[in-house]
Amino acid sequence: MRGPVRRAALAAAFAVLATLAMAPPSALARDEFVQAPDGAQIHAYFFPAAGLKPGKRAPTVLEGPGFGGTAATNPEAPTSTATGVIGVGPLRSNGYNVLTWNPPGFGDSGGIAEIDSIDHEAPAVSALITWLAGQPEAQLDKKGDPRVGMAGGSYGGGIQFATAETDRRVDVITPDIAWHSLVTSLYKAQTVKTAWAQLLVLASAIKGQRDDPLVALGFQESQQGFTLSPDVEGFFRSRGPGDLVSRIHIPTLLLQGTVDTLFTLQESVDNFRALRRNHVPLKLVWFCGGHGVCLTNPGDTGRIRRSVLAWLGRYLKRNPKTKTGPEFEWLDQRGHSYAARRYPPPSAKPLTATRSGQQLQVGPDGGSGPYQGTLTGPLAEFGPVIGVTIATKATNAVNVPVRAHAPATILGAPTLTLAYSGTSSHADARILAQVVDDRTGRVLGNQITPIAVQLDGGEHTVRAPLEIVSAHAARGSSFTVQIVAQSGIYNAFPVDGTVSFSRIGVTLPTVHARG
Repeated sequence: MRGPVRRAALAAAFAVLATLAMAPPSALARDEFVQAPDGAQIHAYFFPAAGLKPGKRAPTVLEGPGFGGTAATNPEAPTSTATGVIGVGPLRSNGYNVLTWNPPGFGDSGGIAEIDSIDHEAPAVSALITWLAGQPEAQLDKKGDPRVGMAGGSYGGGIQFATAETDRRVDVITPDIAWHSLVTSLYKAQTVKTAWAQLLVLASAIKGQRDDPLVALGFQESQQGFTLSPDVEGFFRSRGPGDLVSRIHIPTLLLQGTVDTLFTLQESVDNFRALRRNHVPLKLVWFCGGHGVCLTNPGDTGRIRRSVLAWLGRYLKRNPKTKTGPEFEWLDQRGHSYAARRYPPPSAKPLTATRSGQQLQVGPDGGSGPYQGTLTGPLAEFGPVIGVTIATKATNAVNVPVRAHAPATILGAPTLTLAYSGTSSHADARILAQVVDDRTGRVLGNQITPIAVQLDGGEHTVRAPLEIVSAHAARGSSFTVQIVAQSGIYNAFPVDGTVSFSRIGVTLPTVHARG
């Protein structure tokens, strides 16, 4: 797959994962160009609530698109079970006006995309809220202050944090598959998430999106090595929300995908912990989807729609009788649902294992991914493209088996302790680790984690948390922690050499849970 065909497939694949399919503008929507404070003209679409009678008003939900996408223009768009983004249709049919827009640099809006910056994208949304206050269908809390909630995923999730941090007129947010830090998500252990860097930039370029030049520079650097320059790292770090989450004091529903390999579960946990310190109404829901592919049973796919509508009903319509359920809901690799009154649930006895005397060959072959199995549904034709974002069982690996002697609910970040020495022509190197479900042969959550190592011939010890996973362990079942040299998600640029492990310690955390 080469040239224009390959580029089109990449853009379409990312669009399936990160944005809703957009239909042509409907006559039902009023579209308007609204001027942002920096002078950029922002193209917006306003959909009145379904059945709203003349002279009546309703709360409004703002929903932004994903990176490389465009404003939702289909008034009946359904909820995406793959991304978790609630559709315009369910929002309107449940009594909400919906306002969508092309952010700066997207589509026919002016300006350039600054990755949901509080200095650029957030003021543009504030201008939209001011415009909304003048619409006859918009319910107002007071003059100039409409009753506003926000929805949307990925880039459309990140803008919710940026706007809520800076505009107190926002009443409730429901960010879906968003990030806490673009450094911890895209640059974990100072290692570029190569596959996603390529997909994001190509999707943006094909759509004609105009991005800050540092986005393109970051992509170029990711093709040359696994580290970024200080300027590029600083740019992404400044795109938050990070510590600025502490400015948010409104009800927040956080939605994240267990198989999201771009913005992993840890990103939602970091946002959750920051918000909890503010004692705001808070809920965390994990589902099998996001920036990734659910290869296991997705379980109850209607849960996201119900959770968002319940949250908006309770805190945007302000109906105290609406029940939002427990603080934390999640599912395992079988699609079985769990709930806990608080996050995290009470800890249980972890599963542990050790191994010694193992050796890993450093090289590009036999690593984790790309996934080459058959995909079903809307992603089927994009298998070769999406496959690079999925971790798979590796053949060139050091394997540490972990057995469950009793049923257990695995939940949290496994930890890996390595005592090692190694040599390579590149002393500053990366290895990676993942957890394989031996029953299915699949990597839990499709997740893999880079670990920085020094292959200078000396003895070293490193203790590293892996990406958060969720799984059920039956009595007698087993998992294998694999340490590998290369990955489709992260290009570690392995050259040569070996890593010898004098001791490997593995801990898989478990919790007390009710299904």
